This record gives sequence, C-alpha cells and structure tokens, in this order.
Amino acid sequence: MPQASPINRLSEISAALTKVREQVINSAIAAGRDPDEVTLIAVTKNYPSSDLQILKSLGVNDFGENRDTEGSEKSLATVGTWHFQGGIQSNKINSIARWADVVHSLDNSRHIDKFAGAVAPGKVLKVFLQVALDNSEGRSGVQPAELDALAENVMKHHQLQLLGLMAVAPLGEDPESAFQRLEVIHRAFKDKFPDSPYLSAGMSGDFEGAISHGATHIRVGSSILGSRMAPL
Repeated sequence: MPQASPINRLSEISAALTKVREQVINSAIAAGRDPDEVTLIAVTKNYPSSDLQILKSLGVNDFGENRDTEGSEKSLATVGTWHFQGGIQSNKINSIARWADVVHSLDNSRHIDKFAGAVAPGKVLKVFLQVALDNSEGRSGVQPAELDALAENVMKHHQLQLLGLMAVAPLGEDPESAFQRLEVIHRAFKDKFPDSPYLSAGMSGDFEGAISHGATHIRVGSSILGSRMAPL
C-alpha cells in the first residue's frame, strides 16, 4: 500500500485522533465520569516513527508497544510516557525495565521480582497486574483469586508502584459482558488496595464499553493510525 504524503498523513491521523477523543469524552460523560480520568495510550506497534512525531505534535504523550525491540528503539527517538503491554519474556525484562515507564501485563511473581531487580536506581516502574477474564489456560493473565498475592508481592518492592489491574476481553465473547465481570473484579480489588485504583482495559474495537465499566487507561492503535503495516 502506498504511503501517504506527510501532509496527508498528518490530516489522516488528526481526524482519527479527534474522533477517538470525542468518543472518549462521550463515553465517559454517559457513564457519569470525568473524561480527564481516562488516559489515551496510542499503540504504535508496527507504525513508523514518523507517525509518533505526528502524534506528539497533536498532543499525545502516552505511547504503547507490545515488543521490546520496537519499544526500546522508538522510546529513544520520541519523548513521552512509554507503556509496555505485550507478553513478557523473562530474557527481555532487563531491557523493558530500561525504557518502559509503565508495564501493563504482569501476571507472574517471578517476573515481578526480576523487574524490581532490573529497575535503575532512582526510577520507579509503574505496573498493572493482568487478570484473565476467562478460564482458559495458557493465555496471559491470572485468575482473580491470585491477584492479592501478586499485589502484595509488588508492594514489597520500593522500585515498583502498583497502579491497578489490566485485562483484555476474550476473543469470541461480547466485550460488554467481559467488562461487566471486570468491573466487579476491579471494584473488589480497589477495596483491598485503595492506593492502586486504576484499570487498563479497552482497545480500538471496544474502548467505549471499557470506559463505561471503569477503564482509566485505554490502549488504542488502529482507530487512530489506521491499518497496520507489515511488522518492522
């Protein structure tokens, strides 16, 4: 597919971003929430660095990556708050801890310990615990009953700050149903851990429903940047 000219690309991204921002505002207001409670993370996986510069010019400061290699490279070129939200490989933790400001996908006690040991002196890495919204084994995320133990482990480490929970609506299920369950899980978690009240949920196809059920961080890629290019 031919690349758009820089001017046309700016116009495309600006229009799409404006639409997403309007959807965020409308969804939050409909849920009786303050739109400023919702952080929009632009997911830039497989998009060129030139798109990040356009996003910066349009006021975006939060960027999300699913792969360590891409995140480590792009974070050097674009100043902002960098979010890692992909599956975590143990051998990538030292690198992720260097460039990421926030990790969304912690679901393993060993990884918690390893991240704490990898964080540079003076830095505090913010983290979400990923909770599974189905019972399928082998997928990312822990069952709700396991959250308390993981949260307590995070709070043992002064290098880490627990923000809250993260989840992905299961494939093949109505996201609304999944986010209803997540809202109940999140409410119970906040009661136990009131200093960790945030919820990372919702992507391009379902972020409006996630906001209606309490999401404070949404991870949006294609609705802002269009169809992804082939992997870099």
